Amino acid sequence: MCGRYAASRGPEDLAGIFEIEKWEPEEAYESDFNVAPTKEVYAVLDRPVKDAGDPRPVRQLRKLKWGLVPSWAKTPEGAARMINARAETVHEKPSYRRAFAARRCIVPADGYYEWVTGAGERELEVEGKKKRPRKQPYFVTPADGGVFAMAGLYEFWRDRTLPDDHPQGWWVTCSVITTEAEVAPLGVAPEGGPRSLADIHPRMPLMLTPDRWDAWLDPGRTEVDDVRALLSAPPEGLMRAYPVSTAVSNVRNNGPELLKELDGPEDVTLF
Repeated sequence: MCGRYAASRGPEDLAGIFEIEKWEPEEAYESDFNVAPTKEVYAVLDRPVKDAGDPRPVRQLRKLKWGLVPSWAKTPEGAARMINARAETVHEKPSYRRAFAARRCIVPADGYYEWVTGAGERELEVEGKKKRPRKQPYFVTPADGGVFAMAGLYEFWRDRTLPDDHPQGWWVTCSVITTEAEVAPLGVAPEGGPRSLADIHPRMPLMLTPDRWDAWLDPGRTEVDDVRALLSAPPEGLMRAYPVSTAVSNVRNNGPELLKELDGPEDVTLF
């Protein structure tokens, strides 16, 4: 799954990477090393510019709220539970299928965090001696230091409790698509740690390689089977994973120190 990630690149960097044509320079941007559900996040999308009089899709960097609210929802409650959409079923689930057909985006990240429960901790939990086992966080990131382009969906939701001209009358929300975690060896594996992403968690965010960005973002590509073909896993061996401080487990903690690589997992019985 993807429940927490880091995003440190600013609009200028992202504009160069994704060939973005439009963003709002006046929007305050701060690097976020502990992005959590319901936070505002940056996403790349292709869409005509409102009131521009030009139907041509323009590549934009937009600020969205993480946690998708379907357009037909009566309230935004439950958005925090809709941060991920499964690649295997996204095309048929009522909450996601419309967005999958026409409103796809890329959520840029440095990488994502995932937690592993130590073997000793799991045994104590099974024996009833420990209710909440301690977990070791790992940071998963492209081995070449490039951007982690997570496949996403976005949707518009109208808050009918507010007047038509209210600035918060429309919500724009998003979800990250996940897929089965790779079982092949990591491109760079930590000593004494997991050998594959599947050793950490059975799911992972779907990373789009640059050759798929244009097709994924194209709003004119609406044939379901055509779009589903873009959901195949990226080539194996592109990722690295390393242990980081448990400080990232508290969403109030935020800063580049969260990405510092530990010499090894705090629980040596993890693997």
